Amino acid sequence: MANQPTTGEIPVSKAKDEIIKEAKRIEEALLYSSKGHFEAARVWSSFHLVVGVPVVVISAIIGATAFAQFDANHVAAGILALIVAALSAVLTFLNPNAKAATHQTAGNKYDSLMNKTRIFWSIDCWQMESEEVLTEKLKYLSELKDNLNQSCPQIPRLAYKFAKRGIIGGEGKYKVDRH
Repeated sequence: MANQPTTGEIPVSKAKDEIIKEAKRIEEALLYSSKGHFEAARVWSSFHLVVGVPVVVISAIIGATAFAQFDANHVAAGILALIVAALSAVLTFLNPNAKAATHQTAGNKYDSLMNKTRIFWSIDCWQMESEEVLTEKLKYLSELKDNLNQSCPQIPRLAYKFAKRGIIGGEGKYKVDRH
């Protein structure tokens, strides 16, 4: 046992080195996609609250104002009713809760594949499997990423910028990986 080489001592072929590099590229792309979807989910959830709460409050004001006898109150109630109708239409049309849930699910899927990819390059590639087997596994991971890219919603630009800022700030790193 004492004579077994560590991963730092195992010679790496050019092919295995390229397999590991490509797996790390996939992992990085998955990190950005995962974080981007989580940010999009956060933005849509916030949007729902920012628009939904005023709808409820204004609806309550309209209800109270409708019982008043003064003409000015009726005009105010009419204006507020139009605002509520517009905000309700926006909420119905955009459906921010559904968008938040869709992005949350997509983020979880990207995160799961990112974990599998990290395990592949950090553990599987150091097993005694042939380069052909590793190449096939890498192609499979790449195919899974492509399928996610095709089936998941597009990340809004603002959410991507927030995600990128967070990743650069170290949000995508585990404590064990910080040196």
